[in-house]
Amino acid sequence: MVVGVFLARWTLPVMLRGAGSVVRDLQACPHLMVWAVLAGALWAVANTLTIFAIRDVGLAIAFPLWNTNTLIGIFWGWALFRELRGATVASWAKVLGGAAAIVGGSVLLSALSVHVMAGARGQALRGVAAALGAGVLWGTMYVPYRKAYLTGINPLSFVTIFTFGEVGTMLAVGAGMPGGLPGLGRELHAMRPSILWLLLGGFCWVIGDLFQQYATKYVGISRAIPLSNTNQLWGFAWGVLVFGELTQGPASMRLTALAASGLMIAGAMLIAGSKVSQGESESTVNAVQRECSRYGLEPEQTLRLQAGMDGSAERVPRRRWWDYAITVAAIGVFAWAAAWVRVPRVALHASYAVALTVILFAVLGFGGWMLWKKTGFA
Repeated sequence: MVVGVFLARWTLPVMLRGAGSVVRDLQACPHLMVWAVLAGALWAVANTLTIFAIRDVGLAIAFPLWNTNTLIGIFWGWALFRELRGATVASWAKVLGGAAAIVGGSVLLSALSVHVMAGARGQALRGVAAALGAGVLWGTMYVPYRKAYLTGINPLSFVTIFTFGEVGTMLAVGAGMPGGLPGLGRELHAMRPSILWLLLGGFCWVIGDLFQQYATKYVGISRAIPLSNTNQLWGFAWGVLVFGELTQGPASMRLTALAASGLMIAGAMLIAGSKVSQGESESTVNAVQRECSRYGLEPEQTLRLQAGMDGSAERVPRRRWWDYAITVAAIGVFAWAAAWVRVPRVALHASYAVALTVILFAVLGFGGWMLWKKTGFA
């Protein structure tokens, strides 16, 4: 999966803006490379924890639990980047009320999962712990994100370096597992028929993450994380409708899980609906100026970049031969994996899968068009 993420994080920026644009951004802000690698390392560990969480408690339960990263993100945004400073009483009420709803929904789902899996209580507790641990790491991962975007770097450039932290950390994790890297290699060789699906999973994840990166840049982590965490509705829908999770339990169990997810979504939307006051905007400007003073950047230009006001000149960037070479190489990896692929025998409801896929592509097309129209992917 991380290889799929790596391929996507190199090919998508190249296709949208060209490798030259990425190089120029990194030359202007070389200090951000370290932060990008750190963010990638945090992501890799958190993503590993989610695999264990899904295995132990299922997608419908694990998804909302790790989305408690909302609370971590709100705290770091306030403590480190002056977010919500100068906000109105109404905005604070929405943020705190939304946070309370998210915590309540998480506790309810946690208790539900342990009750449902009473015969495997230890397994359920491990799954809950893994999901919550992923939430803490993902919430902290947004610290490097926000630090980068306050100085105006393009998200497409930042995530390109992000991949080295991901791949390096996953190799370290693999080396620490039983059998080490040789054992990991043997397992990967044995599972060649499934590798394409994992590559595609990583590639698709990056597409959604890029939207989240732009949200973090333009509205801050205190609002971007809650709003993007509506992805738990998708996790619940795929888990319950397509893969039939929770079908073995009573109807009350499914209604409780749905109500808990709805409570968390309501909290996230309440936070996202809090308006940015003039005082809060001034606090953000102060945070940008602080970063400029720390790294010797020009404040006026940085503020323009941070607001996405300098993207029009590169809406149609010039492509070089290496841009096409990177894209062809990525396609070659997917073609190699496709040569070994087998369709897994998984029970699913095809009609629900088709409906959710259609909705997914509609949202992707509209969101991508709006982002291009407003910022030129700046």
